[in-house]
Amino acid sequence: MIRKSNEAEQLALEQVANLMVAAARTAPKTRGIDNIQTLILTETDVKKLIPKMCEIAKRDNRPSFQRDAGNLEQVKACVIIATKINPVGLNCGFCGFKTCEELKAAKGVCAYNAMDLGIAISSAATIAGRFHIDNRMMYSVGKAAIELCLFDKGAGQAIGMPLSATGKNIFFDRK
Repeated sequence: MIRKSNEAEQLALEQVANLMVAAARTAPKTRGIDNIQTLILTETDVKKLIPKMCEIAKRDNRPSFQRDAGNLEQVKACVIIATKINPVGLNCGFCGFKTCEELKAAKGVCAYNAMDLGIAISSAATIAGRFHIDNRMMYSVGKAAIELCLFDKGAGQAIGMPLSATGKNIFFDRK
């Protein structure tokens, strides 16, 4: 069998994306409560994020969303990791409310959900790095995915991690 580089690179991106999702799933979580949701998008589905990101750029005056959408034009795989907004019941006050019940009533975000998301995306990024797959954590991609309702109900925060295997890292030296 002869496999040309573009086919091998696409297979590598998809294999690493699967490993990244596994790393996010097995990452430590507060009180063992798994609020993490994950998605893997390949080229066609990645492109569906672009119009939403451009819409958000204009609507919210966020030029970085437009820049990031331009990056996605070159991406053939993307991992997106989200967390449900679900207080973990510690009544710690880190969120600014005295109790988790007050947080729920105010429809606020549990600080531990955000921390668990950070640990999950860091675990996933470590996998990408170990396999020399270029990536960048993008809030813009996560926000577009949430607004497009790509996740199950309850996901409130997400970070996208577009992946690339090219001769030059497309996520740096951007305009």
